[in-house]
Amino acid sequence: MAEMRTEEEQIEAIKQWWKKNGSSLLIGVGLALAIVFGWQAWQNHQANAQAEAAADFAELMRQAQQGGDTEEDRESIAFLANQVREEHGGTTYAVYAMLILANQQMMADRDPAAAAETLQWALEKTGNSEALSLVVRTRLARAQYGAGQYDDALATVRGASDTGAFEGILAELEGDILIASGDTDAARDAYIRARDAGGEAGIGLLQRKLDSLGIGSDA
Repeated sequence: MAEMRTEEEQIEAIKQWWKKNGSSLLIGVGLALAIVFGWQAWQNHQANAQAEAAADFAELMRQAQQGGDTEEDRESIAFLANQVREEHGGTTYAVYAMLILANQQMMADRDPAAAAETLQWALEKTGNSEALSLVVRTRLARAQYGAGQYDDALATVRGASDTGAFEGILAELEGDILIASGDTDAARDAYIRARDAGGEAGIGLLQRKLDSLGIGSDA
C-alpha cells in the first residue's frame, strides 16, 4: 500500500506540475513549431521570389538580344526592365536590368541624363558587391559626363574605393571629365595615373590624350 501511495503521490505531483506549467510548455512548443515552419515558409517564399526574378530577367534578356531597332522594341525593353526593378528591387537581377535599360537610354535613346538616373538607382542597390558597384559606378560617371553633369561625374569617379582593375579606367575617365570642365592641370595628372595603371582604351589613345597636353611618353 505504501508503494501504491507513492505512485499515487507521483501521479498527483505530475498533475499539479502540469496545472502550473502545462500552458507555458504548450506555448513554448507552439512558438518553436511556429519558428520552424515560419522559417521554412520564408525560405520557400525567397526561393519562389528568386525564381520569378530570374524568369522576368530572362525575358528581358531575350527581348534585348532580339535588338531594340524599333520604337516598339525599345518600349518593350524599358517595360520589362522596370518590371524587374519594381517587382524584384531587392535582387541583383534588378541592378542588371537597369544596366540594360541604361545602355538603351545611352545608345538608342540618346538620353544620357535618363541613363544617369537609372544608374544612380542601380548604384544604390549594389550592396556589398564591390565588382558590380565599380561597373555601375563607371557607367554612371560616363552617363553623367555625357549629360554635361561634370561635377556629379567627377564625384562619382572619385567616390570609388578599392578600385583594383578599374583604377586605370576611372583615372582616364576622370581626365576626360576634367578636360571637359576646363581643368587641364588636374586632367594631366589623371591621365598620367591612368597610363601608369593601364588605361581602358590602351596606351595609344591615352598617349594621344597626353600628347595633346604636351606630355611625352617618357614623362
